[in-house]
Amino acid sequence: MTLSRAGTWIVALIIGAVFGAAGTIAQSAVWGWFPVGVVVAIVGVAAITLAVRLLTGDRWSALATGLGAMITTLVFSGRGPGGSVVVPAPAEGEFSTGIVWTIAVPILVALIVAWPSTARGGPEPE
Repeated sequence: MTLSRAGTWIVALIIGAVFGAAGTIAQSAVWGWFPVGVVVAIVGVAAITLAVRLLTGDRWSALATGLGAMITTLVFSGRGPGGSVVVPAPAEGEFSTGIVWTIAVPILVALIVAWPSTARGGPEPE
């Protein structure tokens, strides 16, 4: 492992954390009945994770991006030191964009990381 690869993973983790924070905060936005916030947040995290995977050609960088988003989602989903909650529990019988967001991020990351390599020259570099 080279220093540049480790740097790439750290930058990818930070990028994922930024997108995870933005998605966690925005996921509750609705436009009428349509949950536009969770749709935009899921598309955003999927796009940045896929972009990192395609631009670096490295599954580990894409995984670092996804882990950054997942860790940030986990941290911001809990109760804050002052008792505030960014992702509140829905009322009984209501649709929970927070649960959709929390489940969608790991599924998307797993799909993007596990997707077969598109390189024609052979297996992915180690």
